[in-house]
Amino acid sequence: MNLTTYLRAGYPGLCIITPEEARAEAEIAAVCDSLQRNLHAWSSTEGLVDVRDNRVTTCPDPLDALQLLEGMFVSDQPRHVVLLRDLQLHLDQSDPLLVRRLKDTLRLAKANGHAVVLLGCRLKLPAELDHEFAHVEFRLPDAAQLGTVLDGILKSAKIKTLHEVLREAALQAALGLTTTEAENAFALSVVETGSIDPKVIAREKARTLKKNGLVEVVETATSLEDIGGLGLLKEWLTRRSGAFSASARAYGLPAPKGLLIVGIPGTGKSLTAKATAGAFGLPLLRLDMGRVFGGIVGQSEANLRSVIQTAEAIAPCVLWIDEIEKGFSGSKSSGSTDGGTSSRVFGSFLSWMQEKDKPVFVVATANDVSQLPPEFLRKGRFDEMFFVDLPDALERAQIWDIVIARHGRKPTDFDTVVLARACEQFTGAEIEAAFIDAMHEAYAEGKEPGPKDLVAAITATTPLANLMDGQINALRHWARGRAREAAERSTPRRNGRRVSGAN
Repeated sequence: MNLTTYLRAGYPGLCIITPEEARAEAEIAAVCDSLQRNLHAWSSTEGLVDVRDNRVTTCPDPLDALQLLEGMFVSDQPRHVVLLRDLQLHLDQSDPLLVRRLKDTLRLAKANGHAVVLLGCRLKLPAELDHEFAHVEFRLPDAAQLGTVLDGILKSAKIKTLHEVLREAALQAALGLTTTEAENAFALSVVETGSIDPKVIAREKARTLKKNGLVEVVETATSLEDIGGLGLLKEWLTRRSGAFSASARAYGLPAPKGLLIVGIPGTGKSLTAKATAGAFGLPLLRLDMGRVFGGIVGQSEANLRSVIQTAEAIAPCVLWIDEIEKGFSGSKSSGSTDGGTSSRVFGSFLSWMQEKDKPVFVVATANDVSQLPPEFLRKGRFDEMFFVDLPDALERAQIWDIVIARHGRKPTDFDTVVLARACEQFTGAEIEAAFIDAMHEAYAEGKEPGPKDLVAAITATTPLANLMDGQINALRHWARGRAREAAERSTPRRNGRRVSGAN
């Protein structure tokens, strides 16, 4: 937190947005001690408290509190820092007298070197005050700060010091939580297991992050072997799987930024995002861009800051954004449709992608790349962009093997080469859907699915590629020269379609 710099520069109005009130107040108090400033704290329940001598002045009304501050701010000695808790809730009531009084207080604070700090969980100010306060970023606790919390839990539970590897795993599992949330997760682990279990902590983190609706931790055991085909893409990921290690940092290798995967729906883009986390050995976060945009002014930008802060706190990690074009497709017309909110969020996201120094590997997938703004696609945002086409005959045979094994059957019991030829133009998702359909029919007849059941399911399926042939050809045309092929093609194309049957 760069509060020291702001106070030394003479900023009269500062705003700190965080749910960790106690930790924020402790850090503010430490800064005031180092700068020899007098710290006061106000709330509607406690009144105005002089933190140094614990002297309390009763004033539950914020207008009365600001009047007291004006009396304190008439002189430049001693210099005061006043912490106002949850004043934003009072400003929500659109009280013009309170807004005017606060502006007068800030002007007096500026003239004499004092400062007012707003502390709360959200940043929502009237337009009259929007430019009066500077936002001070308050990051989530790092591993060292969480370590202090963990030590407190170990001491209270009378547990001896943990093995270094277990301690590191527990702290890594807790990254992205507030100190209070981490303390609760550590305590729950002790109650459930009698010790510190990183799996319990990771489970609680997943539950906590899912609660806010913006990002969630995805537990997945998917590996690159679970993907049929896409050999070039899998090779690219494999060669970068060690880029987040300590030896890579010692080598001077920058952490990879991310990967954009464009292609036809159902061809394994989302599965690849999950497999990327497995290949890198990193936790996987999923971001729903649609939930970032809120109806309250400033909420969308605050939501994006929260997402970035969480991802960087958990880093190294993989951040998966599915169908990203749906989140950013309206940024071009944002000024006339939503007051510029989409454009601002898009610009902030681009800036973070370009400048981020934390090891957050972004995997974005897109079905309709034409909806993405061109500046999103240029080099520097992502390390590489891959195009995923319909699987050819060889890849479809691999997919059949994987699907059959995934559902508890032996691939050797089926002629997957013949099945691959029978389902030309099928995506991987459609192949799995056909096998599941055959299983349902076979179960209803009290038998195991056989070749006839699979052929019947394939025949009954109309592949999406037949319905969107024009869009697929347009996407192939766009990708040529712009994106790398995700797979080596074993069969040539004829009039935009690959000829099946060649192996």
